[in-house]
Amino acid sequence: MTEIDDGGTPVSRALGGYVRAVAEHVGVPPEATEFEVSDTATAYLALEGPGPDLMLLWNEQRGWSIAVETGPAERPLVVAHFGLPLVPPPRDVARFVADVLAGKPGGAEPEPGAAPDRRGLADRLSEYL
Repeated sequence: MTEIDDGGTPVSRALGGYVRAVAEHVGVPPEATEFEVSDTATAYLALEGPGPDLMLLWNEQRGWSIAVETGPAERPLVVAHFGLPLVPPPRDVARFVADVLAGKPGGAEPEPGAAPDRRGLADRLSEYL
């Protein structure tokens, strides 16, 4: 797991624990994951699946999505969103991934919230510390 260092804040440590738990449920090895807490808290998990390179992405304003990697200068092409809640249990994320890989549609893309609420995010992730 790669962490882009933000000084080891509680949010960063909790997000790291959450990403590890999701990766374990999805079956992604730690070396195929990254997370960062900067302007926006984000996470990336490389997925194995049929077809092009797939990734499981998370950010604190829109939650989880599955995307196809495109060119290095291009944004990934999102093919499915988990929807709400933004921080679902890892087993629910694993079910979302399995469903999408089986051809089922994802949920609606959540509207982005206001400025990130790091205290609220820390509370939601606290069980992963």
